[in-house]
Amino acid sequence: MNAKYFLQVTSLPGLSSKSDRKHEKNMKKAGSKAGNRARGFSLIEMSVVATIVFIVAGMAILQLQPSWQQSQTNAALDQVKNALRQARETAISQRRSISVQFSGTNTISLYQLVVVGTTSTIATTPFLSMAVQKNVKFMTFTGLPDTPDGFGLPGGGNGIEFGLVVGGPTTGMQFQSDGTFTDGAGTVINGTVFMGIANVPASARAVTVLGSTGRVRAYRGTGSGWFR
Repeated sequence: MNAKYFLQVTSLPGLSSKSDRKHEKNMKKAGSKAGNRARGFSLIEMSVVATIVFIVAGMAILQLQPSWQQSQTNAALDQVKNALRQARETAISQRRSISVQFSGTNTISLYQLVVVGTTSTIATTPFLSMAVQKNVKFMTFTGLPDTPDGFGLPGGGNGIEFGLVVGGPTTGMQFQSDGTFTDGAGTVINGTVFMGIANVPASARAVTVLGSTGRVRAYRGTGSGWFR
């Protein structure tokens, strides 16, 4: 029988050729450089993405600002309207006069009239006092006409006019127990509370009071006119 012998030659550790060792070293260097490049590209990409996010966010804020301003003035409109209606309803339900006072550029307060001896006087502490929404103040805009009710447009940018008096009559303003709205002497008066955000005519809002019935009505401005 003939026997066949095969001889397999393998590379032994430490016996690799010089060219093999050089090739392996070059591969390691190339891998290290590629890893560094990959990490560099990752940081650049993150910076680009962050920049895009900030740009988009800034554009979104600019686009949403008008909507936010409209939301603020609508909330202020509701606050004033509801406060005046509450004053009227309280006067009727408690059968007593309720004084309405406007102070500063954005605060409305309601006081009960109490009887001391034979004299009716305003309570020292309001039962309701609130400032309307931030950035909204009692004011008018140049060129914007009076509301359709035509109760008077205060001058000088002031936002309060009742009884054709800017700021309201010096004798005060009150809802009576029959629901009417009068000055401190009992004379029926009409009036309007104008409000808005400075330099934004489209934010104009107004609340009118019809003295003979105490009806409270709200209006929204467009910058050149009014609608309900």
